[in-house]
Amino acid sequence: MNNISDNLMAERLESIKAGILAALCLFSTFLITSLMNNLVLAKYFPEFRTLGVELFNLQFLLSGAIASFSGLLFGVTYRYIIRQDQNPHLKAGGVLAFGLVRGLAQIDVGVACTGDVLPFVVLTFEGVVWFEIAAIALDAAIQAGWVKPFSSKFK
Repeated sequence: MNNISDNLMAERLESIKAGILAALCLFSTFLITSLMNNLVLAKYFPEFRTLGVELFNLQFLLSGAIASFSGLLFGVTYRYIIRQDQNPHLKAGGVLAFGLVRGLAQIDVGVACTGDVLPFVVLTFEGVVWFEIAAIALDAAIQAGWVKPFSSKFK
């Protein structure tokens, strides 16, 4: 019984490591894309001015916290999705599932509030890119041995 408990704890720790790594990736890419939106898209393309937000106010910090929490959930889930498989469809499906759920919810709210869909399509694309970057980082961490893949076998 103790061996199963130790294995469960080890798996949980690996999941936490994966979640923290993905959270850091999503927060970093959130910062980069927010700066790009403010400094490039909102400034030079009038149809994207709704993407510009005041940096480092409460809304910005809340969005960053949500992105980080989404990354944490993605990292934990992605580790279980891919397990020890090398199936690219599982990896792409996990990325698209998280990215599209985030993005399509933004499109829904954007259309309801502003009636303009194009800026929210950009946010959807950004969301998929965020999760893809996190997946690449997680795959690299697994390859390097920093995070162990989920084995699904308790000994």
